[in-house]
Amino acid sequence: MMNRAIPASAQSGAGLIEVLVAVLVLSIAFLGIAALQAMSLSTNNSAMARSMVTVASYSILDAMRADLSNAANHGYDGAVTANACAAPAGASALASAQLVQWCGELGQTLGASANTTGTILCNAAAGTTTAYCIITVQFDDSRAGVGGTNKQKIVTQAML
Repeated sequence: MMNRAIPASAQSGAGLIEVLVAVLVLSIAFLGIAALQAMSLSTNNSAMARSMVTVASYSILDAMRADLSNAANHGYDGAVTANACAAPAGASALASAQLVQWCGELGQTLGASANTTGTILCNAAAGTTTAYCIITVQFDDSRAGVGGTNKQKIVTQAML
């Protein structure tokens, strides 16, 4: 059997250009994955903030259920701002303490800024000892990326 020599002009293995193109394609893919991860993190942060608003709303509603007569008589009505927590004027001592605590909770979880506010409005249900209440929490959600806004508003309605 005779050994045949491979001509020098025949290509064997991958050339430098093919390797560079493969590295370029992989780099673009990795950049896409990184952008997707960043968008996922910001969206998850927004979802967590909305969940925290729901928890905070139910927290003040439970406190108001414990002081139902005061809540039905507008003892909790008013607004709080997370950067300057103070109870609305005319609130009882218990309502003031609970509103200041709720305000602090909003500031801690959503950011203690002038954009983080909580508003309560209750109306007594006619012929009953209960009240219909609307809790509105507004906060800055601009970190959420494309769908975020600096005036995100979550409204919770409940019957005490």
